[in-house]
Amino acid sequence: MELMTKELEVTLPALYETENIKTNNKILRVKYIAVNSSWEWYLVEYNKDTKIAFGYVIGQEYEWGYFSLKEFEELNKDGLSIIKDKTFQPIEFMELKNDYHRLKI
Repeated sequence: MELMTKELEVTLPALYETENIKTNNKILRVKYIAVNSSWEWYLVEYNKDTKIAFGYVIGQEYEWGYFSLKEFEELNKDGLSIIKDKTFQPIEFMELKNDYHRLKI
C-alpha cells in the first residue's frame, strides 16, 4: 500500500506552516496505523523531499512530534505493516480529542 500519493502530497502544508494555528485547531489530514499494534500517527504537516511529517502520535504516549514516512516504508519491507487509513477524513485535533475519550490529553 502506498503511504503517500503525489495527489495528496501537493495538498499538505509544509513543515512549520501551521505553527501559528492553535493546537486544537490544527487539521489532522492523514492517519497511519500499525496493523499489529495500537499505534496511530496523524499527519498535519509534511516535507515531500525528506518524507518527514509532523503530527499527533498515539502509542505508548500521546504526543505531538515528527515521524518519517521513509522509516515507515523501511519497516514495511521488514515485515511490520504500517498502512494509511483509507477511510479517515481530515478533522480538527479538538474533534479527535472529543471522539477519542480514551486519549490522555
